[in-house]
Amino acid sequence: MSGAHLRPIDGVDVEGKTVLIRADVNVPMKDGKVTDATRLERFAPTVAALADRGAKVIVLSHLGRPNGEHNPVYSLEPVAERLADILGRPVKFASDCVGAVAESLAGELKAGEIAVFENVRFHPGEEANDRSFALRLSVVGDIYVNDAFSCAHRAHASTYQLATILPAYAGPSLMAEVKALGAALDTPKRPVAALVGGAKVSSKIGVLEFLVPKMDHLVIGGGMANTFLAARGYAVGKSLYEPDAMETAEKVMAMAAESGCKLHLPVDVVVAREFKANAENETVGIDAIPADAMALDVGPKTVQAINAALETCATLLWNGPLGAFEIEPFNAATNAVAQAAARLTKSGTLVTVAGGGDTVAALNAAGVSDDFTYLSTAGGAFLEWLEGRDLPGIDILKSQSSLEAATVS
Repeated sequence: MSGAHLRPIDGVDVEGKTVLIRADVNVPMKDGKVTDATRLERFAPTVAALADRGAKVIVLSHLGRPNGEHNPVYSLEPVAERLADILGRPVKFASDCVGAVAESLAGELKAGEIAVFENVRFHPGEEANDRSFALRLSVVGDIYVNDAFSCAHRAHASTYQLATILPAYAGPSLMAEVKALGAALDTPKRPVAALVGGAKVSSKIGVLEFLVPKMDHLVIGGGMANTFLAARGYAVGKSLYEPDAMETAEKVMAMAAESGCKLHLPVDVVVAREFKANAENETVGIDAIPADAMALDVGPKTVQAINAALETCATLLWNGPLGAFEIEPFNAATNAVAQAAARLTKSGTLVTVAGGGDTVAALNAAGVSDDFTYLSTAGGAFLEWLEGRDLPGIDILKSQSSLEAATVS
């Protein structure tokens, strides 16, 4: 996946035109207030830039899962208010995204003004990817911009159909994400490593099978590493593992051997009898896991081996923690490897691209989020990209770009 066939909105004449921009401002809320404005802060420069270029900017987004019904709990009005605070300029709000209310407000907008329309998921046509609903959305716009990579794995009316109706472009955030991810997987600087962690092999089967032939190194961590150890014949005590996924683990190991991908599994683990913060623990070899204990982190010898491998690499893809990072001291390995990767990134020898909800949380906790080359907050879209799946929201932008190019020629 690269941005080569996407048309960026940068440089397009938007003066006096109404731009419908699909954002992902699905931010955490409590008691009608935004509790984490990170997504809004990242999106705000895009809105400001379009408005400064004379566009009439209308923001479309979803919030939560209202199941196609109007539910004030999921209203975007507080989001519009917070966006106005961040921008330092007025942001108007329409209590619906289609119909008379939306059309009236759109008609009143002047060049350089900004509006947020109500939650598109208040209408069942959104998630149904209904063309008639998309047509209703489109009547107020001249140009469509998708700046929501995190929603690109969904073929919904505002992420897919709108791009078939209006001239469609990619926003700067989406372009940046596509280019960063494409460079890390499609044309990476080699050697390239992937660190894949998490609780279950079954949730990462597609990721593992897609990555193995493309990687020089594959590091397996988290609870899923226990399944690989069990597949190799080690007793894992009371550790979380999946007997039904052992065959998949064996397949991945065989694929790695066949493709020349060096597989890195734990050589030592930190075990405890209780899953709680600061539980009594010990570090043991993988052949000495007590029958009454569970592996909750990889050990220092494993960390040393991973870091040594990273010293030889030029690119790292990271998805998932190495251990139970939410509780001390079982965050030690994740923190140590994250900090080593960050040091290599800052020295200019390693390109680091990471993503996924737990991964972002783990890297934040390790204090290295700002040091990685690229950190994706797109959970589902990032995982589907790692599985090599087509992302409808990206594909339709590319196809529309190709169609227009063919028409012009």
